[in-house]
Amino acid sequence: MRLGLALGYWGRGPAADQVTLAREAERLGYDSVWTAESWGSDAFTPLTWIAARTSRIKLGTAVAQMAARSPTATAMHALTLDHLSGGRMMLGLGLSGPQVVEGWYGRPFPASPLTATREYVDVVRQVLRRAAPVTLDGRFHSLPYRGADGTGLGKPLKPITHPLRAGLPVLLGAEGPRNVAQTVRIADGWLPLYWSPTRPEVYEASLAGLRETGGDGGPRPFLVAPMARVKVCDDVAEGLLPVKAMLGFYIGGMGHAARNFHAALMARMGYEEEAHRIQRLFLEGRREEAVLAVPDAFADEISLVGPRPRIAERLELWRKGPVTDLLALSPDPHTLRVLAELNG
Repeated sequence: MRLGLALGYWGRGPAADQVTLAREAERLGYDSVWTAESWGSDAFTPLTWIAARTSRIKLGTAVAQMAARSPTATAMHALTLDHLSGGRMMLGLGLSGPQVVEGWYGRPFPASPLTATREYVDVVRQVLRRAAPVTLDGRFHSLPYRGADGTGLGKPLKPITHPLRAGLPVLLGAEGPRNVAQTVRIADGWLPLYWSPTRPEVYEASLAGLRETGGDGGPRPFLVAPMARVKVCDDVAEGLLPVKAMLGFYIGGMGHAARNFHAALMARMGYEEEAHRIQRLFLEGRREEAVLAVPDAFADEISLVGPRPRIAERLELWRKGPVTDLLALSPDPHTLRVLAELNG
């Protein structure tokens, strides 16, 4: 199991230590570093900054929002950074939810998210292959544009710049069972938001396609790269507080009360009543209570928190499943070093 460093997105301003952490992760042998975006900082600019100050570590977006850019614009970002970094780019994409897509990006949330995702990935792959002008007669993405409000003068085009790699890895952040199953079929990897090594049954049916063989007769290469908060500390309850704060925000506020994919995922993982309670408290403005309502057990099973021996024991559970890359959410150099030693 490889290790990655997940830096997420900025809060009120840029995190001063992100380059330092990325360089330390590279020194420790981490395989990758990942940035994200929601409705603040973007994913590609910090990753480019990191690329210029590292030499080996792979660079991933976890995730770049599909609604933020057309698929050709996203492919342009990816192929540009792949060239500048010497072939280190990995493109992680996510659809987000109606509240963010319509509230921030000002676009309609697709009536068929699976079709919209499939079309988006299709266009990105066409750009990266550069085998022919990009065309798609899609429901959500059409190239050339065929809408009634267009001129009808659009011309199919190939990228002027030759991509460095036609096979630049494309990963998807997916939560629903059908979305995960499609991810296995059309992408090079999956970025789970919550992963519990003690509940393999939650995604077992969706991941059945991983048993398909590749061209050489062996298993088809596919990355399963969940993010997990990692913290070496003596007090487990205290170490879980940032995990609970994140869960309170995502489950309570990162989506509408009637349609919150994160809350639905928590419910499928066995915490339906608790998910509804967190949502209700958060939406009532009782945010501190919402965070405290997150069960310690749930926060604990999707993270690696506690003294070194406890993390070492629990790390074995992560190795036994389909996880290929553990993306550590940890701004602590000591924790990053301990994790590298334990993963040895």
